[in-house]
Amino acid sequence: MKKVMFACKRNSCRSQMAEGFAKTLGKGKIEVNSCGLEASRVHPTAIEVMKEIGIDISDQTSNPISEFKAQDYDVVISMCGCGVNLPQDWVLQERFEDWELEDPDGKPLETFHRVRDEIKERITKLIEKIS
Repeated sequence: MKKVMFACKRNSCRSQMAEGFAKTLGKGKIEVNSCGLEASRVHPTAIEVMKEIGIDISDQTSNPISEFKAQDYDVVISMCGCGVNLPQDWVLQERFEDWELEDPDGKPLETFHRVRDEIKERITKLIEKIS
């Protein structure tokens, strides 16, 4: 089973939604974590928009990348174009992608919905590719 890491700046919105989708859609196919260049909190609006579609991410935590080892992961996905800021060993894993999704933090609810739906589409394709 492939191990996937979703990395972002603060591990608050995009990477948390990605973790929720990947755990749900990839159940039994992939193992998933998310992290940030720094830790913060799981954004309340991210929790809300995921709950709208039946995925509960309220028990997820925001964790710094320093708590994980790159070599433990087969796939690393940067959610925010922050790949250039990730420690070098993270971008050198078997598969690295930089999705460059808009940060919905501080933006209208519609932005959260759009980013959430983009993440779902990408996660679905990713699971097909790697599992």
